[in-house]
Amino acid sequence: MKITEKVSPMHPDKIADRIAGALVDYCYKKEENPKCAFEVLIGHNACYITGETSVFIPDATVEEIAERISGIKFNKFEYIGVEQDVHLADNQKELRCGDNGVFAGFVMPEIHKEALNVCQKIYAKFPTDGKIVLNDDTKELTVCWSNAYESDVKELVNATKINPLGYWTGGVNVDTGVTGRKLASDFYGIEYPLGGGTIHGKDLSKADCSVNIYCFLKAQETAIEQKAICSIGDEAVNINGQLVPFADIVKKARDYVNKLGGFEKLAEWGLI
Repeated sequence: MKITEKVSPMHPDKIADRIAGALVDYCYKKEENPKCAFEVLIGHNACYITGETSVFIPDATVEEIAERISGIKFNKFEYIGVEQDVHLADNQKELRCGDNGVFAGFVMPEIHKEALNVCQKIYAKFPTDGKIVLNDDTKELTVCWSNAYESDVKELVNATKINPLGYWTGGVNVDTGVTGRKLASDFYGIEYPLGGGTIHGKDLSKADCSVNIYCFLKAQETAIEQKAICSIGDEAVNINGQLVPFADIVKKARDYVNKLGGFEKLAEWGLI
């Protein structure tokens, strides 16, 4: 059985992704090629963020970003930002691969596009915490959406199940959010290999971010699944048996992120 999951930008995990993405955006405004990686844990009026970054970000600025995206004034907030390890920083003086990993980019099936459209349609009317699950084989659709009654959702989509447990409030004061926990939602389709980690909270020198984006885009362009493997320090990445300069990968990924409007926007819906 193949299942597609999509979550709204106000899902707690997506809030964490968006905060991490906004911090990367801040770094790119300060440096052309920053080196940064952020992890966010948020929930129950508390927010904890750690980061390795070449860009100094004042604690107050980090807190403002987190509160803007989450809509919460935190009772507890902590940001720990440190400079990147000196040996890793030396490795990345030139534009070389910043991660080890295996990656896959696949052609997005029409049903995955449908799932995205359904989720965005509901979110347009109810910009709250929500999730949909679509059975690729039977086309059964389950909708779990906070701050919306079953009758409200029925007016928008034809779903098999809507809020099976009834009305709920959702959000980060009901649940916790962690960066990178919604890989299936970001990459589409849990039957595919999800190698290399999350695309969120990292600059483009990190293969987790740039190679994943590149493989996804090439799959859409060529209608051929892309498989990649790389090691830290590589100047080229093996993709489908061909060596692709890492600089070309970063450029293509950068253009895509810029077209979306930045890393915070990328985090809203994942790869689309």
